[in-house]
Amino acid sequence: MDKRKFTGSFTQQEPLSDAAINAATAVLQSGRLHRYNLTPGELGEVALLEQEFAAWQGSRYCLAVASGGQAIQISLRAAGAEANDLVLTNAFTLAPVPGAIHAVGARPILVEDDEDLRLDFDDLARKAETSGARFLLLSHMRGHLCDMDRLAELATQFKLTVIEDCAHTMGATWNGIRSGNFGLVGCFSTQTYKHINSGEGGLLTSNDPDFMARATMLSGSYMLYGRHGAGPDAEHFAEARYTMPNMSARMDALRAAILRPQIALLDENVARWNRRYLAVAAELAKSNRIVCPVRPEAEGMVGSSIQFRVPDLGEAGCREVVERARLRGVELKWFGGAEPEGFTSAHQSWRYVDRQQLPQTDRVLATLFDMRLPLTFSQRDCSLIGQIICEEVGEVRQ
Repeated sequence: MDKRKFTGSFTQQEPLSDAAINAATAVLQSGRLHRYNLTPGELGEVALLEQEFAAWQGSRYCLAVASGGQAIQISLRAAGAEANDLVLTNAFTLAPVPGAIHAVGARPILVEDDEDLRLDFDDLARKAETSGARFLLLSHMRGHLCDMDRLAELATQFKLTVIEDCAHTMGATWNGIRSGNFGLVGCFSTQTYKHINSGEGGLLTSNDPDFMARATMLSGSYMLYGRHGAGPDAEHFAEARYTMPNMSARMDALRAAILRPQIALLDENVARWNRRYLAVAAELAKSNRIVCPVRPEAEGMVGSSIQFRVPDLGEAGCREVVERARLRGVELKWFGGAEPEGFTSAHQSWRYVDRQQLPQTDRVLATLFDMRLPLTFSQRDCSLIGQIICEEVGEVRQ
């Protein structure tokens, strides 16, 4: 009997709404795409986006920038990171995170991740104490929030300034508090594969007015910072306007226009992603070889992707799983490969980072698989995908 195949696309997003398309058309017809090219009294699409996202996030301030990576880099600079500073960050993350650290001239100190893909607090405490690092760039990689209450305690103990990379956790919560509200700043991405889609783009949020003034100047506001929708009062720019370099990382009006209608759909879409995640996870749970990360009770997840391990597989077996799934239409990423591929890479291939020994993370990544769950999939699609994975893992040589 022929095996069932999945025929959907793992890279196809839902179409933008009519509201977003109409907003984009209005901006294009105006010809005024630059965020500061406004008519008298006009607030503009970017400033309105900043206001609306700050209100949704529950933060005082929001700044819209060109990408999630730029949000992180600007946040590091605005927080005071300088050349040769040490910045603690997850060993399991994507390349823009250590890339942002490198871009400001700082040096990443990679912290082990545990089997549930969360920061290892023992390793964090050890490296915070021995390194003297002042910053923690916390990557909520693939949507997995660590115990944020314990994290806050460690940050206080070791005097760490926490910058949250929330590219994968827009809409996720810990004990009801949205990710991005636990440190100095939360950094978000609006790249196509994230939770709101402008192709590329980024947002950063904070409750600290002096930090946000520095970030705003770094983003390339010139002396037009008064035209921002969720920025601090002018008094907080008294020094920043002279000391912060212009990094030209502004978001344009077109991207802001198509993002604004998507904010209203975010909470509903989080619930939709989670139903798809649970449909796949329910099938994977039927396999005695597949291990999924444990989701803590305090975590309100956003399940836009799913990860699992097959601990008894070797390298050849992992490659076989990827290929067998591919032949049945299921696109898996594997983090155990020696060479980077697509968006997937591991710390050994970041040659701009000092080589570090991370045996626990390496063991976890060796058999870790990752899969997107776009909203174009139905829950029935997700159940089929989970069944295909179980079947192919079950037939792979041990």
